Amino acid sequence: MTHAPNSLAARDLAYSLHPYTNLAVHQERGPFVITRGEGIYVYDDQDNQYIEGLAGLWCTGLGFSEKRLFKAAQTQFEQLPFSHSFAHRATIPVIELSEKMIEIAPGDLSKVYLVNSGSEAVDTAIKMVWYYHNAIGKPEKKKIISRKRAYHGVTVAAGSLTALPYAQDGFDLPIDRILHTDTPCFYRNGEEGESEEDFATRLADNLDKQIEAEGPGTVGGFIAEPVMGAGGVMLPPDTYFEKIQKVLKKHNVLMIADEVICGFGRTGQMWGCDTYDIKPDLLTCAKQLSSAYLPIGAVMVTEPVYEAFVEYSRKLGIFGTGNTYGGHPVAAAVALETLKIYEDDDIMGHVNEVSVRFQQRLAGLASHPLVGEARGIGLIGGVEIVANKETREQFPPATKAAAVVAEKILGQKLIVRPLPGDVIGICPPLIVTDEEIDDIFDRIKRGLNAAQESLG
Repeated sequence: MTHAPNSLAARDLAYSLHPYTNLAVHQERGPFVITRGEGIYVYDDQDNQYIEGLAGLWCTGLGFSEKRLFKAAQTQFEQLPFSHSFAHRATIPVIELSEKMIEIAPGDLSKVYLVNSGSEAVDTAIKMVWYYHNAIGKPEKKKIISRKRAYHGVTVAAGSLTALPYAQDGFDLPIDRILHTDTPCFYRNGEEGESEEDFATRLADNLDKQIEAEGPGTVGGFIAEPVMGAGGVMLPPDTYFEKIQKVLKKHNVLMIADEVICGFGRTGQMWGCDTYDIKPDLLTCAKQLSSAYLPIGAVMVTEPVYEAFVEYSRKLGIFGTGNTYGGHPVAAAVALETLKIYEDDDIMGHVNEVSVRFQQRLAGLASHPLVGEARGIGLIGGVEIVANKETREQFPPATKAAAVVAEKILGQKLIVRPLPGDVIGICPPLIVTDEEIDDIFDRIKRGLNAAQESLG
């Protein structure tokens, strides 16, 4: 495809290196340029309007035009555009945000450590697990178990937990000390005649055996998304986290809840931990913390973990980690205002109200010839594309069926995302209305029909 000289597309091709992109294909087709947003909608450089059906990247919970967040950023820029949190320094936004986050935190979390992204949060959580076990005199207890098809970020360490080939191939990942266990996808991995509870029991037993085989004295942490997002929108089977947490407690393995996608209302409660009764020792979050208006993420830890940090830093002379922009005052001010909006506008109540319609329409897609399973909770959904509904046979990988479907849906001016396992991810801004939900699913259905013709 040729682009006019000096056009946005031509300039992008000349100078930009895109993440998660087939670079060879990109050279041929060029970029999809987004120039502005309003509510749940975004507009391209030709001023075509699209529904942003993935809330950006699972993150823009308040849509693209929340003026309170604009004002919060401006006010803080005018007052103090930068300071840091190193060596005892603090700022008002960081103090107030940390206080608010602990107020709404699940379980027994008591301290907040601010970073700039979900990947940084997960990477920091890994370091914290290692530091903690050194602090308590268990230096061999360092292995961390993730799950196949999990997504936990892209840094060297977090990318090792991300058990998806596209995030590891060519990068020499995973690194040492990272292990992977079963994917809790009942649709794909449940055995004939097995109930969801039986499936959960089998997975917990497998985890128990894996820890025993590795040596409980060598396994320090287990990380899980309450709902597996980028790996294919997979909900945990009934009793899964109850049984998994019993295994972790038995072997003194820290539970890390990765709430980067689920946190701040996506599942219908403030946290996926609340939805699935998870009691984390560490929790990572980002994305909807600031409705993605500015980069910010966090790790929260329990008091026993924090107390171990205190004693070890007393011995070492420092808790020697930090990020220049972690706890940036402007990002913290915007995040604090985001949490206030969630509260002031009763976003949780709104999500629970409109998610009824969302889940009804999502379930309605299950009858489509291309759909093997339509699954979801709250305002997150996944549609698994199959070649044969009866046998659950998938299209050959070279077909790139999910990408074909997503492209046809894009033709209906709706942005969704193709995910591993031929799944289409749907995750609109939390402010979406019933009428907009109907519009979203009408467009999805038209896109599926168009894809059916292409895929045969």
